[in-house]
Amino acid sequence: MRRRLAALAAFSALSLSFGAQASTGDPVGDLITSVISGALPGAGVFNVKATLYHAGAKGVGSLDSLGCRVVPMRTLAVDKSIIPRRTVVFIKETVGLKMPDGEKHDGYWYASDVGGAIKGKRIDLYTGHSAASMHPMKGLNLATLTAVKVGNFTGCPPK
Repeated sequence: MRRRLAALAAFSALSLSFGAQASTGDPVGDLITSVISGALPGAGVFNVKATLYHAGAKGVGSLDSLGCRVVPMRTLAVDKSIIPRRTVVFIKETVGLKMPDGEKHDGYWYASDVGGAIKGKRIDLYTGHSAASMHPMKGLNLATLTAVKVGNFTGCPPK
């Protein structure tokens, strides 16, 4: 499993070096999705409707449903009957987006939160600590994204 995730990271880095953008056609991202879905038997590949959320929004605190701190552009709220909590999810449309630290996003998100409105093939992407944190990702709000289960994590999601 670690070798497969390492290979995926290499493909992701390769896509960044070729200037893949999250909002344009991404043949390298499509290749990554194909590799993942073929490399991990039983891996879930979903087209999900995405919404964005931030701390300070009504009912949103600084902790996720696991009791861990929410991590900007890493924490993912899911319907746990579709994508179980503690699942690592690759979302190709987020590859290349600017992270809060200025780095480019690698496409990995961590399903550590749930929400009352997250039912079925829907996800919520945590953007940060204010409504302004949503601006770089506003093109993804209400968009249909490709989410691929690529593994699991223990403890709290990495920062």
